[in-house]
Amino acid sequence: MSYMKNLREMFQDKKFLKLVYSLAVPVALQNLLASVLNTLDTTMISSLGDYAISAVGLANQIFFFMTIICFGIATGTSVMIAQYNGKEDYEGVRKSHGMALMLSLIVASIFTILALAIPEQLMRIFTDDANVIPYGVTYLRVVSFSYILTAVNFIYSVSMRSIGNAKTPLVASTFAFFGNAFFNYVFIFGKLGFPAMGVAGGALGTILARILEFIVLYITLKKHRSPLTGKLKDFITFDSHFKKLYLKTAGPVILNETFWSLGQIIYQIAYAKLGTRSVTALQIGMTVQNIFFVLARGLAGACTVIVGNSIGAGDEEQAYRYGTWLLELSALTGLVLGALMIIFRESFFVIFPNITPESKAIAADLFITMGIALFVKTHNSTLIVGIFRGGGDTRYSMALEMSCVWLIGVPLAFLGAVVLKLPLHYVYLMACGEEFAKAAIGLPRVISKKWIKNITNE
Repeated sequence: MSYMKNLREMFQDKKFLKLVYSLAVPVALQNLLASVLNTLDTTMISSLGDYAISAVGLANQIFFFMTIICFGIATGTSVMIAQYNGKEDYEGVRKSHGMALMLSLIVASIFTILALAIPEQLMRIFTDDANVIPYGVTYLRVVSFSYILTAVNFIYSVSMRSIGNAKTPLVASTFAFFGNAFFNYVFIFGKLGFPAMGVAGGALGTILARILEFIVLYITLKKHRSPLTGKLKDFITFDSHFKKLYLKTAGPVILNETFWSLGQIIYQIAYAKLGTRSVTALQIGMTVQNIFFVLARGLAGACTVIVGNSIGAGDEEQAYRYGTWLLELSALTGLVLGALMIIFRESFFVIFPNITPESKAIAADLFITMGIALFVKTHNSTLIVGIFRGGGDTRYSMALEMSCVWLIGVPLAFLGAVVLKLPLHYVYLMACGEEFAKAAIGLPRVISKKWIKNITNE
């Protein structure tokens, strides 16, 4: 009864709906473009065979690890940017953004060097298949040149959204989307007089798309002044108080995302124990799930900004009300999308015509499990990223997520894959035990309101 009452109030609050629309929709569309592009990449590369698609999927775990660390830097910083922006402290906005840029550049540089220097050793972390590794090595050596630009683009996009500008990152992603699709077509298959480069062509397409995205972001920043523009010293001058506050607020998020992403890589190692066909099915499943998950990411991103701005402006009651509404909306969204994923699971294979019947059968079962678990994943996305981080409760969110991943999810994944040797969809469901635990433990914290912390007053 209370849930239905909240839904009615939510849809009657025009201010709330306007905020969600202006923030969640552009973020969702931006993520949709990225997910559709990933689907397009996977479809194009799948035409090269199961070994190629498995190799690129595993090689991209290195990229995934880097981007999630940068995501931790960006979202940890976005808590500060959103609250400073709500307080109209633009000096704090610029310092926070500058710190995020510096840290992400260091991380991206390290990953670039590793991917160039030891690509084969990185691939062997995930697989010993001699048919897969050469494809992965080729891909890594080229795509690593996109890492630094990807990190810069990502930080600017999240910072812009944190001050309420979600449209510019969407426009930049749109240019990158169409550019990447075009470049992939040209270089993977050898069109317009260029040689067919296979997986290396896909990597080159990624590099050129990131360059195009950066150009759009740079031109927009130069043309329109905002709290993210200023003199260089405004972004690189940090006093001791700011450093301590940044470490206290963003530090737990960076650690959280680093060890969470490491946990996801460990999951991949567990899944890889089930064989190349299962890895191929998983790449297809994750590609489709990411499309269904875009709205959840939009709601979580909107929640971070809305909650952070409300707390920064001193309206803690609004932060609680809007945060809990978005949490309920996220769970409802996941239920609907999960049902659609299950119902239309056979339709997804139209875009993957070249996979083997074995991989297709494994993926079909996986779609059912993913659909069942989607509601708790969408719920937890807003719980962790939107409410706890947006509210400044970053240390609690770190403890909750890291403990659930490493004490529940990872052990269950290896138990299912290595000890019990279960099919992929059962192993995936066991790994999702971390999500159910996260929701059960996190909800009492939400109700307690202990997550509401105004960091700008510290």
